[in-house]
Amino acid sequence: MHVPESQREFLDKVQEVLRRYDAQLKDINHKIWSNPELAYEEYKAHDHICELFESLKNNGYQVRRKAFGLETALEVDYVHGNGGRVVAFNAEYDALPGIGHACGHNLIATSSIAAFIATCESMKAQASSVSGFTVRLLGTPAEESGGGKVKLIKAGAYKGVDACLMVHPVPMIPGKPDLHCMATVQEGGFLANDKVKVTFTGKPAHAAAAPWEGINALDAVVSAYVNISMLRQQILPSQKVHGVIVNGGDRPNVIPMTATVDYYIRSPTTKTLKPLTEKVIKCFEAAATATGCKVDYTWYVKIAPLND
Repeated sequence: MHVPESQREFLDKVQEVLRRYDAQLKDINHKIWSNPELAYEEYKAHDHICELFESLKNNGYQVRRKAFGLETALEVDYVHGNGGRVVAFNAEYDALPGIGHACGHNLIATSSIAAFIATCESMKAQASSVSGFTVRLLGTPAEESGGGKVKLIKAGAYKGVDACLMVHPVPMIPGKPDLHCMATVQEGGFLANDKVKVTFTGKPAHAAAAPWEGINALDAVVSAYVNISMLRQQILPSQKVHGVIVNGGDRPNVIPMTATVDYYIRSPTTKTLKPLTEKVIKCFEAAATATGCKVDYTWYVKIAPLND
């Protein structure tokens, strides 16, 4: 494929910048990976990234810590001339409980940092031919849970942004390095997602002396889990429902008064998500009715797909 000379020069400059910053990029990647932090607790990642760009302030980077009202969000801007159009890169850096950076958010952060620096440095070389432009790095906390980007959107972090970019690592299929799989990606966008914590409340009793006096919240959780497992047989292949038991009681000899589950409900669009979520709620309600427990819901931030 023929690449125009002007584009070739730009690509060569990008590669030269990446080679020049290779040591810093490896270092920030290792710092994030070796210190996995959960949603809204990414203090070390936040500080490491800010410190990197504060050490490069002579390059014209404007660093904003604790951006948009979030303790672990950040913003780094490079502004030329009148500001012009804005290109933003998203850097995620939260981890999963117990297994660290299994989704590779250290790589997402590093990739966005690399792309941000390469774009800034390469555009500088062409600054004389451009009246103005802005390149922005947004540190976006709480991707795994907590809806960090939704809070950033509401706080105005993406207002005026013309293009917003990031990459996500995906696993390779063994023996087929050219084929990749990512269960949550659908043609045209990501899945819509409802996230809910469900708490069943019953009545405690001594499990050996008087179990008939109790109302078992764990039984409600087990019933709901089985109900949803059966529901999965009748949902579309593109829809996903998965959950975990967060709390199932304290001691074997006490009928659990409370028990809690966390569930994610996913579907290709918000329109198709609504009836699926309603079916899942019926599974919880049926479990509560069968066991005599009270059921309460705590809904997290709803995630809409790009194609909605």
